[in-house]
Amino acid sequence: MGITAGEAVMARDRLPSGPPELHVLAVDDSHVDRKVIERLLKISSCRVTAVESGSRALQYLGLDGERASVGFDGLKVNLIMTDYSMPGMTGYELLKKIKESSALREIPVVIMSSENILTRIDRCLEEGAEDFLLKPVKLADVKRLKDSVLREQGEEHKERRSRKRKLQDEYMPASPCDLSLTPTSCPSPPSLQPLSKRHRLLNAD
Repeated sequence: MGITAGEAVMARDRLPSGPPELHVLAVDDSHVDRKVIERLLKISSCRVTAVESGSRALQYLGLDGERASVGFDGLKVNLIMTDYSMPGMTGYELLKKIKESSALREIPVVIMSSENILTRIDRCLEEGAEDFLLKPVKLADVKRLKDSVLREQGEEHKERRSRKRKLQDEYMPASPCDLSLTPTSCPSPPSLQPLSKRHRLLNAD
């Protein structure tokens, strides 16, 4: 016997979903470097949005005082990778803007640079950067970042579910009979006793 359309939908929903897709916002004023990081991210099965400046990144994220121009509300960013040395707004300044936003400060930000300057690295890490990568960025760097972000998101998801269950347990209405009690210890409702013959006669009068 064949299955109904409803049963087919239910069976499909029970199938395990594929690995979660990471959406990365890549920021670099160099067209060549932007294409390189975009290619590495796509090889790692990431969704990529590439922009050429810090101001364009802020516009995409909706931090420029206007609504996000590319629908950020419906397309969550999981990771931001930005070059450090860019005209107009450096990667460090972009990092500070993101960390000052209550809505976006939890998004990991990775700084990339071709210059290995220790004071620059320390300043970015102290401001809240997730990592500091030296260019050229390697595929192993991208895969390591992806695994780290997905692992942290999985732990946060478990923690949120745990808190939700705890709240549900705390505010669940108490049952009139505790299930941990034995059946004999659970109070039973008063039973109706049969009327005696005398009472029946009085009621009939």
